[in-house]
Amino acid sequence: MSDAPEAAAPAVPPEDTLPERTTVASPDHLGEPGPPLDHKAPFFVGLVGGLGFALAWWLFDLVTGIGSTLVLIVVAFFIAAGLNPVVLLLERRGLKRSYAVIAVIIAFLAALALFFVAIVPVITDQITKITDNAPHWLDELQRNRRVQDLNDEYEVVDKIRDYVTNGDFAGAVFGGALGIGLAVVGALFNAFIVLVLTLYFLASMKSTTGALYSLAPASRRDRVSRLGDRVIAGIGGYVSGAFVVALCAGTSTLVFLFIVGLGEYAVALAFVVALLDVIPMIGATLGAVVVTAIAFATDVKTGIICAIFFIIYQQLENYVIYPRVMSRSVDIPGAVTVIAALVGAALLGVVGALLAIPTAAAILMLVREVYVRRQDAR
Repeated sequence: MSDAPEAAAPAVPPEDTLPERTTVASPDHLGEPGPPLDHKAPFFVGLVGGLGFALAWWLFDLVTGIGSTLVLIVVAFFIAAGLNPVVLLLERRGLKRSYAVIAVIIAFLAALALFFVAIVPVITDQITKITDNAPHWLDELQRNRRVQDLNDEYEVVDKIRDYVTNGDFAGAVFGGALGIGLAVVGALFNAFIVLVLTLYFLASMKSTTGALYSLAPASRRDRVSRLGDRVIAGIGGYVSGAFVVALCAGTSTLVFLFIVGLGEYAVALAFVVALLDVIPMIGATLGAVVVTAIAFATDVKTGIICAIFFIIYQQLENYVIYPRVMSRSVDIPGAVTVIAALVGAALLGVVGALLAIPTAAAILMLVREVYVRRQDAR
């Protein structure tokens, strides 16, 4: 081993004594990146907020542009939900869902075909008779002294007679012959779209709802599925219940009109009562007013009997038929029912009034099951 001392390491001068290195900028050098933008700066906040508002307005404009299409989709889904309980009933009887759906679809289409082939011509013929007899009824009405005084002052009866007897009344309403044709074509097209969508929703109810439920997080998917199934069951129960209530109203009116001697217009008037009875709050009253007015025009005694019948029947429907039919589908206070129907009618007219009650019931159920339970747990 050598006893020679190890070579000392060269001393490194401190950093502050080192000479500055000069960086020669190359042609490709783009400089050093600056600090990130301040996300709290007023300009940045205003820019992002303005872009967000513009995007939201653009999306709102798109939704309003397809509003009529969305209404058709919602109506078709509600009808499919109303037919779904029948499918579930057939499933519980041992029938496979595919066969149950096919059976319900065939029965639904057969009922529509029977209605258009057997009932529509009768309704059309009776409506024509009502229109032809309307001027005579107005003449009888005008013989009343009080009505004659009102007519002399406001010319109400004369205006009604002009509307009824004027052949251009429908053209004035729909905008001429072309407008009538377009209105009929549009109504048939919308009915066809609703029918196709209804059949599609009914056939793929489980897969459609399953796809929607899969959007929820896995930890909450079971609860979301249960709540969604409860909502769909409530909607289906309301739609089918409303159909049953309307069918009871139409059938009872049909039998009553044949008994009191108005069988000449019984089918048409019973259909009007059943159709209007679906509308919440005012539908049954409107149907009763129409039928009672025609009964009074034909005979005063018949009109009085008709008014008494509808007063008694509406009490029976309000306190016996409707509560029993809807007790398992819609759990909603009376005040909420009235408010929901008014809001729905203001937004979407008759369709909004029809869809408002099950929608309000679904929202109320979600509030009870989600928000109220969370508040009670605190």
